[in-house]
Amino acid sequence: MSAVPAAVAPPRAAERKPAAPAGKEKPQLLVVRRVKRAHGGGHHGGAWKVAYADFVTAMMAFFLVMWLVGTSTKVQRGAIAEYFKNPSMQAGHSMVPSQSIGPGGAANSMIQLAAVTTPSQGDSGSQLSKPEVTPAEIEKLAREQEKKSLEALMQNLKEAIDKSQALQPFKDQLLLDITPEGLRIQIVDKQSRPMFDSGSTTLKPYTSDILRELASFINSVPNKISLSGHTDTAPYAGGDGYTNWELSSGRANAARRALVGGGMAENKVALVIGLADSVLFDKSDPRNPINRRISIVVMNRAAEKAALEPDSPVEPQPPITTQAEAPAAASAQMQPPSQ
Repeated sequence: MSAVPAAVAPPRAAERKPAAPAGKEKPQLLVVRRVKRAHGGGHHGGAWKVAYADFVTAMMAFFLVMWLVGTSTKVQRGAIAEYFKNPSMQAGHSMVPSQSIGPGGAANSMIQLAAVTTPSQGDSGSQLSKPEVTPAEIEKLAREQEKKSLEALMQNLKEAIDKSQALQPFKDQLLLDITPEGLRIQIVDKQSRPMFDSGSTTLKPYTSDILRELASFINSVPNKISLSGHTDTAPYAGGDGYTNWELSSGRANAARRALVGGGMAENKVALVIGLADSVLFDKSDPRNPINRRISIVVMNRAAEKAALEPDSPVEPQPPITTQAEAPAAASAQMQPPSQ
């Protein structure tokens, strides 16, 4: 008989492996992939801001240099060029050797500006050559500067007359104008307020005050002055050969003494003369009180040279239009008192 295999008995409960609890799975392997992104890429980055800031800075520096070049003078530009040629503190000794040809065959010398004064080399160092100026140009510049100085003095006098309590009452008796000889200050008589006692060289107290006030202004400029006395055509009644010539000369000298007493330097006076009635202010009315006056001229160089050196030739001065300071209406109301 064939053997019949025995039936396989199921394993016992103690031999069975325990099953995995429900909900607890086998752990899985997690792979993390890190991707590095380049910052600033594309139009969303901020690198363009740095480039734009550099561009704006360069443009600002360019326009600043152009402005400095436009406002500087030829001499200043020449001095700047000389500095870059010789930046050392010692004249004629450069801290770096000069080279005529730079990299690539390009010259490294400074570009010569048009009409700029070129520096001249000498034994004592580099110096800028000065433009040639003719004596006529120097004389012309000196005359213009002197005219401006006298005009400034006249303006200061006008402002002082308006502000001064001592000069304000006599504003209508002080006449200022510019003549070919210089700044002329005239103190004229008025019917109710003459400058001198009648027929005398004695100054009125207010006339002395006026001259003392003017002394400080005249002393503020280096120009010398001339004083001249004037009268009207009424003859002097004193007799003994004493005429309007002596009277006008004495009054001019009295004005000089008052100016010196007010602080003016005595050596500023170049000329004191009496002209009597030879130069009338109001020719239409020879006996008008305005003709009796003291004229003080702050002289320019030409007039000073003519007064101190009569034999020396004097260059002709350009004509200067004078201003009529005395209105005709006021002159017509003045009645000539006795001298």
